[in-house]
Amino acid sequence: MIAPGFAGVENQLWLWLIAMIRPGAAFVAAPVFGAPAVPLQLRLILSLALGLAALNTVTITLPQDGVASFEGIMMVAGEILAGLAIGFAVQIGYAAAFVAGETIGNAMGLNFAAMVDPSSGQGTQVIGQFLSILSTFLLLGMDGHLLLVSFVVQSYQAIPPGAAMLSNDVIWRLIEFGGSLLGAGITVALPVGFALVLVQIIMGMLARAAPSLNLFAVGMPVAMMAGLILLAIAAPIMAEGMTAALKAGLEHAQTIAQGR
Repeated sequence: MIAPGFAGVENQLWLWLIAMIRPGAAFVAAPVFGAPAVPLQLRLILSLALGLAALNTVTITLPQDGVASFEGIMMVAGEILAGLAIGFAVQIGYAAAFVAGETIGNAMGLNFAAMVDPSSGQGTQVIGQFLSILSTFLLLGMDGHLLLVSFVVQSYQAIPPGAAMLSNDVIWRLIEFGGSLLGAGITVALPVGFALVLVQIIMGMLARAAPSLNLFAVGMPVAMMAGLILLAIAAPIMAEGMTAALKAGLEHAQTIAQGR
């Protein structure tokens, strides 16, 4: 027999669990929060805190047959889909720095020098590592992490738990926005990448004029030196491009949170 004081504890725990699924899914897909360096316990605590805040803005009704029923599974699936969509929209804007880093690194000849990126746990080039750190600073500087948290909480009003899942139009617009990732990355890398292509063309012309010239001994140091100098010169312009990509990701995440 359950004590009278604990009669509603089980339902309250289930409500907390349902409420923290969407923030947890958003943190898994979003940058900074989803980094392997962030402890899992911290993400769970943040998800629970946001879930408790969401309970004050909307009423969550559990299925009559429990969470293990078909309705409960669909509710959980809808929460996961909504959270992943919001976090993934921000991740798309953040990933423009990786695309730019890969493009510049290949042009500089640094595609053989890979490091482990702490934010993704995967091997990435050194230029991509530098640009990803810069993009993280820009995201935190524009309070992008706080905006993401506010979008997740606001999404409970437009997309309450147990309601219909995200529409096909919302998912399709997210896919189309993901297609703009390559363009955003190339835009960030264009100032340095185009100049490095010109350097490679000049080195090719020198190789034709002097066949005895060893391109591996001369071309690679020249390309690396030119790339480092160009990175220092074009850093402010590249930061503006990454800021624009991050703003676009945050705006799309806000659109998804509004159910549009």
